[in-house]
Amino acid sequence: MIIFACDSTAVIASVALCDGEKLLAEFTLNNGNTHSETLLPMTEAILSRLGMTPADIDLFACSAGPGSFTGVRIGVATVKGLAYGRGKPCAGVSSLEALSLNHKGLHPDGTLVCPVMDARRNQLYNALFEIKNGRPERLTPDRAVSAASLASELAGLGRRTAVCGDGSAILLGALGGLRDGPETVFSDRLGFQSAYSVALAALRAYERGEAVDDAALRPVYLRPPQAERERLERLARAAQTKGE
Repeated sequence: MIIFACDSTAVIASVALCDGEKLLAEFTLNNGNTHSETLLPMTEAILSRLGMTPADIDLFACSAGPGSFTGVRIGVATVKGLAYGRGKPCAGVSSLEALSLNHKGLHPDGTLVCPVMDARRNQLYNALFEIKNGRPERLTPDRAVSAASLASELAGLGRRTAVCGDGSAILLGALGGLRDGPETVFSDRLGFQSAYSVALAALRAYERGEAVDDAALRPVYLRPPQAERERLERLARAAQTKGE
């Protein structure tokens, strides 16, 4: 099964082509350009290098969130455009699950994997996974939490924890402030978004029967966009002023 996958949920932009779990090619950029300018050229380049076209792809996949609202939309729109009218399945996977799969085969069973993405406003996007038979298995749903509450949760679990993602420095700072924090391991490279890991997560989703058509592919934000949050805050302030 030929899988095309992309991730644009954070600063990193990444695209990959796989044959099942076998990586054929991956193209990753961390140069600060906007994903709207880079993702399609990267896709065209990787397809060209392998002598393929979108017609050769059996499964289209992307990180559907959480992450940057704009980045999530760009990734989903790119996959919807590539898959449009082809009758091929699509899979939108959790960006946090994809990050956890960066650690596949690297830690002993029982190790916690803790992907964290900076959600701004003093929050982190997070989910917890446990290594079982060499692969991360989900323990919690995707969520938005404070660094302090997540650090306390990890301290309570008291287990070796692999931290990854662009929110790692925030979480490690919170863990450093605890008297009895868990043993943690961290690697910058394993914290990067990887389209290969997106492809692995998408293959899992496909095998569980969770793939959809291009029309049904949707982003997952976990919380309202900033404009909507600001609108609700203005309404709340106006209601409070009126009540006074």
